[in-house]
Amino acid sequence: MHAPGHVDVVAVRRDGAAPTGETTVVRLLSLLPAHWACTPRAVGPDRIALRIALTPAVDGRAVRRAVSSALADRALEGWAEER
Repeated sequence: MHAPGHVDVVAVRRDGAAPTGETTVVRLLSLLPAHWACTPRAVGPDRIALRIALTPAVDGRAVRRAVSSALADRALEGWAEER
């Protein structure tokens, strides 16, 4: 069986007053579904890169929707997905 793959997601700090990436990555991961396999690939003060595993039940669109929803949370104000 072929492995479904993964999606790389990058979030960037658009507001210097927003918390740094080290704090934000924890908040972002806590807002994503707990059963997802998410790996921080790089975390800096102004940029976070996550790798999220795809499964037969979770496709790239579902990942993008969940990340967009998480980044809309007030706790992540000042951060946006890099496209």
